Amino acid sequence: MRQVLLGARVFTGEHILDGHAVVLEAERIVAVVPRHEAPVGVTARTLPSESLLVPGFIDLQVNGAGGVLFNESPTVDAALAIATTMRRTGTTGLLPTFITDAPDLTARACEAASEAMARPGSGVLGIHLEGPFISPERAGVHAPRYIRQPEASDLESFTALAERLSRAGGRLLMTLAPERVEDTFLRRLSDAGAVLFAGHTAASFERTLESIAAGVRGFTHLFNAMPPVLNRQPGPVLAGFSADEAWCGVIVDGHHVHPANLRQLLKAKPRGKVLLVTDAMPPVGTHETTFTLYGHTILRRDGRLVTEDGTLAGADIDMSAAVRNCIHLLGVPLEEALRMASLYPAQVLGLEGRLGMLAAGHRADLTLLREDLSVQATWVGGIEQWH
Repeated sequence: MRQVLLGARVFTGEHILDGHAVVLEAERIVAVVPRHEAPVGVTARTLPSESLLVPGFIDLQVNGAGGVLFNESPTVDAALAIATTMRRTGTTGLLPTFITDAPDLTARACEAASEAMARPGSGVLGIHLEGPFISPERAGVHAPRYIRQPEASDLESFTALAERLSRAGGRLLMTLAPERVEDTFLRRLSDAGAVLFAGHTAASFERTLESIAAGVRGFTHLFNAMPPVLNRQPGPVLAGFSADEAWCGVIVDGHHVHPANLRQLLKAKPRGKVLLVTDAMPPVGTHETTFTLYGHTILRRDGRLVTEDGTLAGADIDMSAAVRNCIHLLGVPLEEALRMASLYPAQVLGLEGRLGMLAAGHRADLTLLREDLSVQATWVGGIEQWH
């Protein structure tokens, strides 16, 4: 069945258009046309005139939301519940993120995400494995007892997973420390379709650039869980600045990274290579003040999620708030902030041909923003949900 969305301004992923309509059929966008060219005799929805219809947000790093933590419940129901909660904040596609943990639980999480991805309209795009091949020196909140170096069996299982997800239209994203993984491992995973990001790493500047040449494509929450930049040790952070081809995911919550650092990153990188992630945890979308990770209590305080000793444990932010922060804290133009939340994450995953734009042939994953850029509605595969 065809339907037409009218009345709102439209951001296609390139430009903001006035007086245009978006034509949908089933789960696809058929056309974006001037309003007077919209088809007649089909179902029409008139949206609020002050609203802005944009490509649905895509979040590559969501540990939990709505009181659910994927590490605590590596199940299909948990992945779907997280996606449902984040949909209310404008995110129509995401990677449930499973951090360093026991191998059997990691395997369960991978199967759960794969099954959730197969559910129509789920919004699950695959899985992000953040660890276990990370640096013990930069573990952050990850449990040191589960951090390890890869074995031959890992290469076999993760390449198979990457190939299976890719065939189904999804992706495996892996965060790893380049100094802990050999180039052969990186190349094999990359060739299988895995998207590799450097993170939780103490790698040298030189080793980080070598890993990019071997298949690493970007950085997980650049600056965080990495050594600071020193005069003779620029490390992975400056490698992220220097490698034009590498994407940099950032958490723009005003706590994880000082805005001045992020503004310099945006000046240094080519346009399109800095993207937003939330690193969201269970309190997002709730009024909860604590949650449990690895059996320890994590506290929600003043916009931060911390262990009892003050270590950051994920983030208390959603993607619509990250977009607003980009504008107000970093001075990013609205259109670019929206691309950082939609088009660029789609490009990282190699899914820009069907996600991240309002264009003919793309999936009808849409977010409707109020004038203050809060979320009013979302569509996933053409199915709408008002908030």
